[in-house]
Amino acid sequence: MTAQSALPTTEPDAAAELERLAAEIARHNALYHTNDAPEISDADYDALVRRNRAIEAAFPTLVRGDSPSRQVGAAPAGHLAKVSHARPMMSLDNAFSDDDVAEFVARVRRFLRLADDEVVALTAEPKIDGLSCSLRYEDRRLIQALTRGDGAVGEDVTANVATIADIPQMLPADAPDVFEVRGEVYMEKAAFAALNARLAAEGAAAGKPPRQFANPRNAAAGSLRQKDAVVTASRPLRFLAHGWGEASTVPGTTQTALVEALRTWGFPIADAFARTETTGAALDVYRAIEAARADLPFDIDGVVYKLDRLDWQERLGSVGRAPRWAIAHKFPAERAQTTLNAIDIQVGRTGKLTPVARLEPVTVGGVVVTNATLHNADEIARLGVHPGDRVVLQRAGDVIPQIVENLSHDDTRAPWAFPTHCPICGSEAVAEEGEVDVRCTGGLICPAQRLERLKHFVGRGALDIDGLGEKTLVEFIDLGWITEPADIFRLHEHRDALVGREGWQAKSVDALLAAIEARRAPDAARLLFGLGIRHTGIVTARDLLKHYVTLPAIASLADEVIALRDATTAAMGETEARHAARVDKAIAALIGVENVGAAVGHALADFFHEPHNRAVWDDLLAEVSPPPFTVETRASEVSGKTVVFTGTLETMSRDEAKAQAEKLGARVAGTVSAKTDLLVAGPGAGSKAKKAADLNIRVIDEAGWQAIVAASS
Repeated sequence: MTAQSALPTTEPDAAAELERLAAEIARHNALYHTNDAPEISDADYDALVRRNRAIEAAFPTLVRGDSPSRQVGAAPAGHLAKVSHARPMMSLDNAFSDDDVAEFVARVRRFLRLADDEVVALTAEPKIDGLSCSLRYEDRRLIQALTRGDGAVGEDVTANVATIADIPQMLPADAPDVFEVRGEVYMEKAAFAALNARLAAEGAAAGKPPRQFANPRNAAAGSLRQKDAVVTASRPLRFLAHGWGEASTVPGTTQTALVEALRTWGFPIADAFARTETTGAALDVYRAIEAARADLPFDIDGVVYKLDRLDWQERLGSVGRAPRWAIAHKFPAERAQTTLNAIDIQVGRTGKLTPVARLEPVTVGGVVVTNATLHNADEIARLGVHPGDRVVLQRAGDVIPQIVENLSHDDTRAPWAFPTHCPICGSEAVAEEGEVDVRCTGGLICPAQRLERLKHFVGRGALDIDGLGEKTLVEFIDLGWITEPADIFRLHEHRDALVGREGWQAKSVDALLAAIEARRAPDAARLLFGLGIRHTGIVTARDLLKHYVTLPAIASLADEVIALRDATTAAMGETEARHAARVDKAIAALIGVENVGAAVGHALADFFHEPHNRAVWDDLLAEVSPPPFTVETRASEVSGKTVVFTGTLETMSRDEAKAQAEKLGARVAGTVSAKTDLLVAGPGAGSKAKKAADLNIRVIDEAGWQAIVAASS
């Protein structure tokens, strides 16, 4: 990634970088969690996430609906059945230093309003580098196993999990009626080496190139997610338990007691699991595990700390993609040297030109590395790299590393020339003002973008049309049958021609057409996300549609933004930057959706301002009929309402109160307005209470709020 530079100082610069980071992090999430084919190192990925959070902290009003801080994993793959988790499988925030761990404990104290001398006990255990899995037991029998997926929906791997000897098929009689055990499916280092050797021998015997897994995690993920459980059974998979999901009852009041119960039920638990009562003791466990890392039979990339008291875990809850009561303390990166053989340019779905380093193969921590991303032109300039240079790679975890240093750096050489035209379609490639990313301007005329945009549209996060994979899309694009999304719903016109083509039978054609017809009434948020409008990820799409309900209303919103931009002229003496800030503020107010700012409004306006985009939109809506968007919320009297907290809260922190409101489906605002439905006022409420009275807004005290929370439980 780029060198750690100063944070943006203006909102436009910050919004532009947050957009770039959201897209880049989402791409790497999909590569890692869905495709088992990561392109960057854990350290590189973590650095992107840290910078995103730093910018969000500096510009809280610009936090995006599709912010990486609100995401977990990636959508599940297509060949396994998708099942919703009873309770979300969240990711963990990361710590990279002792100070980060100390701040984590301090945040817990602040949130729970603990006294300075109150003991905050933590558990510590190795963070194994495997595939997260949830095992559901009912009446003490294993009935279902799911991967993490995107945290909300996972893949059903029940038949495959049944082949793993570490996993009990039955729990003892004292176990709860319903209990979900969560842990990691992994492959030991020695077993991984033996598997690759066996696959190489089998390939040689068959006269085929041998299939080789890059690392134990990929081997475990690929083995667990096989269509055929017989293949999974032939792979040496293991399981390590570390937590729980839904449960009819919980065996104990602490994480330590829960883990001990899992151990007595027959689940493997990390030998290094420990309970500590001070931050210093937890860090001692971290250093001991790090020192023993090389000798462990499996790969780890850090240590996980969890708050021991389960009642405190419940109060802390989660924020975005991660629980507040746990954190992963990551290990430092590993390094190696190699030669940069070439710099290739890849064109992505949005037209972004991404330089990729092609490397002389080198082993870094047991993994053979041949590629690394160079991110953008600024990164190439910073490193001063050219083909033929000797470079230093950094690796943390079993993934492709980043280039951190150029050993052949020579300031007298002219910089490597970043392309000014798209290598695919020849269109001009430019960087927008305030952005470092260079993008092809060809849009749908660019074959690279057309394919990627259509792949995105039919992909798992969008319309999720089975049978329309990349190979099939390429075939239909080459035939001229598909050039835009609406063409997908007209493929039935080519049925007879398709049946006659190689590889297609009437049954497979009809199955594809049926899958397409099943999406004639798609989820509105998925369809909006599928169009690939900049700044409009799936979370933003859902947030917009929670408020605007229908897609025509989104188009009308875009028209209003266009009209607002056209009508808002610079005042006398107003600088360009101040005028832009005033327009952005007006657009955000017009949208009126929390966490959806002006950048989204501009993106929608830019999209609908282009006649060809509006034609694509109109053509698509002539083929599909998305129903009005609805959201299931936890039943409460404040669901869908706007709540404001003011004054001093005596039994909880403001963060905990806000988290409670969000669980009840309420929107939390910081100021009282005509849109406010309820004011929760503690001592010292002041002007907000007076304004609420003037507006005839309902006002309750903290006890009244707790009664609302209790009634919804």
